[in-house]
Amino acid sequence: MLRKQKNLPPRVLATETPEQAAANKLAREQRDAQVRGVSSIHAMREAIKQTARALPAMTAVPRVRGLSAADFRQRAAQGLPFLIDGVVGRWPLSAHTPDLLRDKHGHMAVRARVGDYITTAFAPDRAMQDMTMAEYLDLAARTEGLPPYLGNLELRELNSMCHWPTWFDKMGPARFWVGPAGTLTPLHCDYDDNIFAQIWGTKRIFLAPPHHDEFLYTREASAMLFGSPFDPEAPDYDSFPLARQATLIEVLVQPGDMLYVPAGWYHQVRALTFSLSSNRWARAVPLVLTAK
Repeated sequence: MLRKQKNLPPRVLATETPEQAAANKLAREQRDAQVRGVSSIHAMREAIKQTARALPAMTAVPRVRGLSAADFRQRAAQGLPFLIDGVVGRWPLSAHTPDLLRDKHGHMAVRARVGDYITTAFAPDRAMQDMTMAEYLDLAARTEGLPPYLGNLELRELNSMCHWPTWFDKMGPARFWVGPAGTLTPLHCDYDDNIFAQIWGTKRIFLAPPHHDEFLYTREASAMLFGSPFDPEAPDYDSFPLARQATLIEVLVQPGDMLYVPAGWYHQVRALTFSLSSNRWARAVPLVLTAK
């Protein structure tokens, strides 16, 4: 029998009246603002986009190493993404292979994104299925087309083998992303600073600056999350003509890489091989807004 774990909350959505939905949305935004130490999430978003308009143009994501916390914060305050060497490769989890998932954690309770989770990526009622890790690996191996995906899961057993740098004063819990080649998170942005660790496998990520939302036909999923229907891997300029004006930067993240994604930057993430990634979002004023 599948054991319930705290990292798998109930999936049943409460029925809300429009008035209740609006009140709950406002309460969430006020709570989000309080957690991050800002007066308004809307004002924070607009400040990020306005600051991004003054950023230099990027064609490639630079790579750095040996960052102290002060070095990281100073660089991150510039508001541009960068790759970091020398952190993830030292984690005990990086020394393992994907066999660990079945051999030691096959009983772990997980929740998989199934079906066409791309077009419903930012919907509250997208198709999900609870199972064990072993059942997920079996399902992923036999699925044709879009593979099921373990995304945004708080897997404490795996996180015990990760040593996150203390670059932010406050961070949310580590989230894990597991899946074979072809698993995809479509183009979206989070309005929190993000450090993304590639543990096993390779992923291709497309990045776009915050103020190019005006070219990407974005939709609000929540005050902190916006999605785009545009696919930079298969651009449909007939349907999305403004996307021709968007800057899209491609970067490959390899095992041992850590990528800093500043708040508000759009990103699309595809696994090119079987992949295990993890990320943490800061819970504070985005560093680009703290620059002197």
